[in-house]
Amino acid sequence: MPENRVSYRVPKAHGPKITVIGGGHGLSTMLRGLKNYTENLTAVVTVADDGGGSGMLRQDLGMPPPGDIRNCMEALANTEPLMSQLMHYRFSEGSLAGQSFGNLFLAALNGISPSFDVAVSRMSEVLAITGRVLPVTTADVQLEAEFENGATVVGESKIFYCKKKEDCRIRQVRLLPEHSKALPAAVAAIEDADMIVLGPGSLYTSIIPNLLVDGVVEAIQRSDALKVYVCNVMTQEGETEGYTASDHIAAIFAHSAPGLFDLCMTNSSPIPKGVAARYAEEGAELLKCDEAACNALGVEIINRPIATVSNGYVRHHPGHLARELVLLHAERSVRVAGDGFDYRKDTYHVERKDR
Repeated sequence: MPENRVSYRVPKAHGPKITVIGGGHGLSTMLRGLKNYTENLTAVVTVADDGGGSGMLRQDLGMPPPGDIRNCMEALANTEPLMSQLMHYRFSEGSLAGQSFGNLFLAALNGISPSFDVAVSRMSEVLAITGRVLPVTTADVQLEAEFENGATVVGESKIFYCKKKEDCRIRQVRLLPEHSKALPAAVAAIEDADMIVLGPGSLYTSIIPNLLVDGVVEAIQRSDALKVYVCNVMTQEGETEGYTASDHIAAIFAHSAPGLFDLCMTNSSPIPKGVAARYAEEGAELLKCDEAACNALGVEIINRPIATVSNGYVRHHPGHLARELVLLHAERSVRVAGDGFDYRKDTYHVERKDR
């Protein structure tokens, strides 16, 4: 019998309004794929990072950390190859060793701009990015973690080491100061979205910090968008050892609100045994999808082939993940006939075998 297929065509300029919330490399990886399907993209990015080059600039210049935001802008950039190389360049010697030129460029723009979000907007113009990148807040926030044994640590970059030392789970994380206000543009992007995507990324240090900013959870709750959490493929050493998919969902709900989303996308692609064994040596493993427990939390599992192995590391595949998210939106949304779209030009085509 011929294979059945599901296929959709939509102009990129009129593609779904997708707002993604998170941080780290997982978010930028997803954005690289999504920009091929829609121009109506907004990334709302955490500013709780205090390690590496971002932490140095934060400490020296008193600015929000630029690293995660820069990564997202690079993922969405439409620039000449030379500019792309320049943004990626890291100094190898002297006092700037390890620092990214992209971070320094954003720091310079911050110095001549009235606010950090304006600096981000100006850099977005220089890079001609698809969509928008927004800091979740412009407040100077730090992340504090409390462990199940009562120990606490302040600083996103210190949580990994403290968890290894205490050898117990994280009970909760909080922002210092509490009640930092969300950027109004970020709130508006969430409220206006057709689809809201949480993750992928580090549970306690990339995703949850956004939800602790005043106004973000309420905006998600008010939105009529399709709401999806993209779960990590592997557990994360120093953060989520031993966690299942339902553990991730329960932690997000505990830090925000029960039922914040009702869809969770997990990976169905096989992971080579040798790769899994190397992860196990580092205390990480393939994340178990305990579907019944997820359903008990009111969350439906969407299991799709969205992972790949690159240089021995398990990562979300930007193209596969973006395709499955766009298909999910198309399948669960109703597009009105005769809406004025011109499907003959500027379109993307997405298809997959019908399951």
